[in-house]
This record gives sequence, C-alpha cells and structure tokens, in this order.
Amino acid sequence: MIDLTPATMPKRRQERGMPWEQAYAIARDTPSPLAPQTTAIGVASGRVLAAPIHARSAVPGFDNAAMDGYAITGAGPWTITGRALAGKSVAPSTLRPGTAVEIGTGAPVPAGCEAVLPYEACNRDGSVVAGTVGLRPHIRRTGEDVRPGDLIVAAGRIVTATVAAAAVQAGVDDVSTHRPPTVTLLVTGDEVITSGTPGPGQVRDSFTGLVSAVTSRAGGVLHTSHTVRDDPNLLRAALEDADTDAIVVSGSSSAGAADHLHNILDEQQATWHVRGVACRPGHPQALAVLPDGRWLISLPGNPFAGLVAVLTLLEPLLRTLAGKQQCPLPITAVTGTVPATPCGVRIVPIRFGEAAMQIIATNGSAGLHGVAAADGLAVLPADWSDSNFATILTVP
Repeated sequence: MIDLTPATMPKRRQERGMPWEQAYAIARDTPSPLAPQTTAIGVASGRVLAAPIHARSAVPGFDNAAMDGYAITGAGPWTITGRALAGKSVAPSTLRPGTAVEIGTGAPVPAGCEAVLPYEACNRDGSVVAGTVGLRPHIRRTGEDVRPGDLIVAAGRIVTATVAAAAVQAGVDDVSTHRPPTVTLLVTGDEVITSGTPGPGQVRDSFTGLVSAVTSRAGGVLHTSHTVRDDPNLLRAALEDADTDAIVVSGSSSAGAADHLHNILDEQQATWHVRGVACRPGHPQALAVLPDGRWLISLPGNPFAGLVAVLTLLEPLLRTLAGKQQCPLPITAVTGTVPATPCGVRIVPIRFGEAAMQIIATNGSAGLHGVAAADGLAVLPADWSDSNFATILTVP
C-alpha cells in the first residue's frame, strides 16, 4: 500500500510559471555556440560556419576558353596549327598572328590568344578558318570570378551543397564550423513501450521521432534514446551516463509520486533557468544546466504538451549551441475561437486559410491527431481575440 501521508507526499509546485515569451528567449539567449572545430569541406554539410571562408586559389585558375571553337590572334583568315581540349593540351603554348588552335570549352588558351571564335561564328576550309570576331572574346581570364583571399561565405552561414561546391572551386579543403550539439533522450514511465500494440495501461513512445526531427532541424544530433522506468535511482543513473551536450527527459516533470526529475536535479545542484511556463498545454516544462555544463530540458509526459516544450525550449537552445542565426518567429493573423487562458498563453494547432491561419480542433494536451493535421502552432496571448495576430511555431 502506498503511503500518502502529508510527510511522504511530494511537494506540489504552485508557481504559475514564467511568461512563454521569456522562457523562449532564455532558451535562445542563455547558451553560447559550441567551440569551433576544423572540418573537412566534404563532411561539413549542415554545419554552421564559425569563421568565414576565403578563397585559396583564383577562379578561374588559368585563362581558358568560354566556348568551343578556335583560339585566334591577329587578322584572319587563320591557319589551324593544333588542338587544345580541357585536360589535354597539345597545342602550341604561344599563338602567332594569323594562326589558330581548335579549342574546347574550359581548355587553357595559348599565350597571345586574343579571342575564341565560336564554331557557329566561323567557316572552316581544310586547315584554314575564317570568320568575324564579335564583341565578346569568349575567354575567361584568371581570377575573373574570384581572386585568392576573396570572401566566399561569411561566418554564421550554414554549409549547404552550393557553399561546399564554391569552397572547393576556390581551393578550400577545410573550414571552421561549430560542432553540432548532441542530445540524449530519456523517455520515462513504467507505462511506455517502444513497439507493438499497447496493452491496458500502456502507451507507445511518441517522443523519439519528434525530438529527433526537431534536433536535426535545429542543427543537432540525437545521440541515443531509451526508456527509463519510474525509479529515481534508474533516472539518476541514466542522467549520469548521458554524455551529450543536452539531455531531454520526457515525463517525470510534474509533482506526482512518480515524478522524480526535479528532486534529482536539486540534489545535483543544477541551475534552473526555466521551471514552469505559463502556457496551455506545456506548463510543467523546464530548462536547467548541470554543474558540468550539460543542458537538461524537461518535457511534460503528455505528447502534445511535450511537443510544445520541444519547440519552446529545446529547439532555440540547440540552434544557439549549433551556432545558427536566430530569426524572429513569424507573426500572422489567426482566426477561430479558443477557451480563455487568463494566466498565460494558449498554444493551438492552425491551418492555412484563405486570408489567415485558422485554428483547428485539438484533443487536450495528450492527443497529437489535431497537430498532425496542422501547418503550425499559434501562441495566443491572454488578450487574443478572433483575427488578431499571434506568434507561429513550425511543427516538425
């Protein structure tokens, strides 16, 4: 029999929680980007540049033909003396007036070349070619696009495939990037199963996919995810074993008999930055940092409420750790009706409408089916009314 005398019952936290906007700003602004590291450009995709990329070589690296045709010098007609193709140069190194070299696009032009006469602008008779030189010489000169030392991409930009290609073209092999933050997810609860059809009193883990998607979107890496039974010793051990930049704990976040996280963090002298947020759903979310510098994000156990916490605390935190630029959240008009929330914000699923975002029905803090049909979540302040503007969160 469980002893629920006043001496053994857990203390309930009565605080209303800080304003949602403040909690989001704390998660975004409190951490610092992770230390830079040298990264091979071939594996830097998706990372954030900690330093600008400067060209190490000229682009083009040599004078070359911009068209297929004939490299010429002097007045025509011109006598053809050889052929030059990209990667294969057997033509004379220097052109004499009145001579020409058949040339392919990208091939080095001989010294003294004044223009490339395109095939379509000339006539060839045996070893002689004639034609009229146009306004464009069709020669790409050394350093015409980029010179050594030129800025390719500024710090703070994400390394995309195009950024990587531009860097490689300019002779860059390595870049300085912020290390992607790593995340451990602990899904707590005796009732949680990871596969199969839930039996009486059981629920499937719906957090791993959500946390993984948002972590990746924010520039981080979900290192591991596993379930933890409702045992304080097991949770304490799992926290100690989590060797990642951030630890996400779903469940164990409130003040019930099976909610041990807050007591454990107090024991470990964690520094609390957020301990409850004035929002519905998602009130019992929290953000703390352990003495060794690892971040702890506490998610409510109900899936919709947990998703709200992921978007409120986890995503802005990881974006900053990854070095990503923090853009203001979008604000747009929202139509519909919701129950009043006098002591905070209400967060609801919305869908694109003809003139504004429209609120769609939900099923409390647990169900995800309403969110699955949504294009985003609207953060509605206490004084919000139909067709007023609201901050929008993007669902994963």
